Amino acid sequence: MTELVRFSTAGSVDDGKSTLIGRLLYDSKSLFEDQLAAVERSSQRLGLGETNLALVTDGLRAEREQGITIDVAYRYFATPRRKFIIADTPGHVQYTRNMVTGASTADAALILVDARNGLVEQSRRHAFLATLLRIPHLVVCVNKMDLVDWSEERFDEIKASFEAFATRLEVSDLAFIPVSALRGDNVVSRSESMPWYGGATLLTYLEELYIASDRNLVDCRFPVQYVLRPRSDSHHDYRGYAGQVAGGVWKAGDSVVVLPSGWETTITAIDGPSGPVDEAFPAMSVVLRLADDLDISRGDMIARPNNQPTATQDVEATVCWMVDKPLIAGAKYTLKHTTRSVRAMVSDVRYRLDVNSIHRDETAQSLTLNEIGRVSLRTTAPLMVDPYRRNRTTGSFILIDEATQTTAGAGMILETGQA
Repeated sequence: MTELVRFSTAGSVDDGKSTLIGRLLYDSKSLFEDQLAAVERSSQRLGLGETNLALVTDGLRAEREQGITIDVAYRYFATPRRKFIIADTPGHVQYTRNMVTGASTADAALILVDARNGLVEQSRRHAFLATLLRIPHLVVCVNKMDLVDWSEERFDEIKASFEAFATRLEVSDLAFIPVSALRGDNVVSRSESMPWYGGATLLTYLEELYIASDRNLVDCRFPVQYVLRPRSDSHHDYRGYAGQVAGGVWKAGDSVVVLPSGWETTITAIDGPSGPVDEAFPAMSVVLRLADDLDISRGDMIARPNNQPTATQDVEATVCWMVDKPLIAGAKYTLKHTTRSVRAMVSDVRYRLDVNSIHRDETAQSLTLNEIGRVSLRTTAPLMVDPYRRNRTTGSFILIDEATQTTAGAGMILETGQA
């Protein structure tokens, strides 16, 4: 099975993000002929001497010109070694919510830095948001090296500056690659203009990135999404619980506990999309069959008896606010956590976070559009949660406006039981 890697891209408006994505798709031969022909025609129409690969993602720019809300653009490509999903996220501060959406499931974040400008405010903000979202791998692409005469000294300056800033963040894996997206240097092919760089090209880095250990394979978590009870005569005794594995490794014979009821039983079999499987792990979608006929429904959580999530009605979380109507103490929302939905009330807005300076404003009493802060919530029924730093699936939730049914905020649960 070919491994899937998700990565997000972030950078200031003129850092060359669109060109980099276009170059990655073009040089890895992932563009269809009609797509390439359309880009070439557009380039000629604009009077450009050569094909402008930034036009591969130009639909996004057209949206901006029309005044439409900019959303995340997803691009897909594959090499013989891996499949990739690119979340192309907007860079401007007014689209913080979009970047959070695109980066929330990423295995890696590509942060573009213009070699001429070095580390700017947006670069710092993107790095901070990536670490806030616990993206395990950060790769800083120092772009436009051709415009600084392929200077190793300039690259080292930017690297040192970023590393100094990163000491204030929680970064588990940080890499730096000097590139020229326009010319293709170190994107897919090695650069002859930068013989001093001995590291991997961007594509090689992405192909060799070790992501298996990024999944939580210790804490077994299985949110029940659907109960399967086929009514046909040939399957009259079949009963299974469908969902996506959120943590741990599951095998037939394992002892499990169903939450919140606390009933214990064992797994008799695990079914995948193509039939029975020996084991299941994140993020496989499977059906668990259990030894006992228990009362289990959507929103329940299956775990191991000696390793259970925290059951709580009081949630402390970092929240990114996504709508115009501000979040204030006393406001009520529907909180959706994995497959479970409950009503929740905002108990307190603890502080607002300045994503540029990482300063906490403890005088803040609300969060407005695109703002991030720490919030206390009280739910009407217990949730089975883990800290977001331990499990990105069972440690996250969304808040839904009950009047409009729109997603109002995205939350990341802090240490459970934290004051």
